[in-house]
Amino acid sequence: VQLQASGGGSVQAGGSLRLSCEAFGHTFNKYRAVIGWFRQAPGKEREFVATIEWYGGSTHYADSVKGRFTISRDNAKLTVDLQMNRLTHDDTAVYYCTAVTGGISGTIRSPSEYNYWGQGTQVTVSS
Repeated sequence: VQLQASGGGSVQAGGSLRLSCEAFGHTFNKYRAVIGWFRQAPGKEREFVATIEWYGGSTHYADSVKGRFTISRDNAKLTVDLQMNRLTHDDTAVYYCTAVTGGISGTIRSPSEYNYWGQGTQVTVSS
């Protein structure tokens, strides 16, 4: 599986960006796949942002983004998007698309649960 992330950029605080993750080489709707986004700011650990279960569509969000970010999937295009609204400086980070097939055995917030990662896309929010 290859994950290709796009849509990062620079925006002023209060603005919006939309990230997209396209999956190559895998049919997610045949497995217990979970697709999501993590982010990593300079000097900090990679942290959970949001995930979506490909088959049922259940979503999960970090408390810090709940109500501002929305994750969604397109079954036909095999893409997962992250709509980010009311961005703040604290949202500045490299955002990584990630996926796991076969379900989550531990916590969705742990990067170690995921076995596929995209290359990352930079999001910079100026205050």
